[in-house]
Amino acid sequence: MAIPEFIKSLRAKIGTALLHVPTVAVLAYDDQGRVLLVKDKPSGLWGAPSGIVDPHELPSDAAVRETWEEAGVYVELTQVLGVFAGERFSVVYPNGDQLSGVEIVFAARVISGMPRADQEETSDARFFHPGELARLACYPHFLEIHQAVHQLPLHSYFKPATWRPPQT
Repeated sequence: MAIPEFIKSLRAKIGTALLHVPTVAVLAYDDQGRVLLVKDKPSGLWGAPSGIVDPHELPSDAAVRETWEEAGVYVELTQVLGVFAGERFSVVYPNGDQLSGVEIVFAARVISGMPRADQEETSDARFFHPGELARLACYPHFLEIHQAVHQLPLHSYFKPATWRPPQT
């Protein structure tokens, strides 16, 4: 993921300390029911187009922008599939930067464009039938999202709350 300027500015002040940021991911489907995935250039792992929401940017705009930038596909968002967070949505980069994300996952339909990697963040971009995902090396958090949002009956996913008020 390219580092947004506001993150670079924060890193200059706080170093590699943990940042908690809003992120988005898009499960975009073509007319054949295939899902668009991108292959991360540094890791070689597959996942949905995704990225950090810039300050003052709508999450929906970030989702459409990231799909275009990473995969060359323009999409129309159709629904919020879920909100995800936790250890699988945290990362420590090779330079030591720590990041924890709260990821809003959108479903989308393809409007235009052919999948193509940007060769900066992504090395490949393609559509896959759902049955093909098992043979791909995917990010664990992507597999968690994919499994959660394909439960029946379909509904927006969120992990149930575990917090309780203190006993008095």
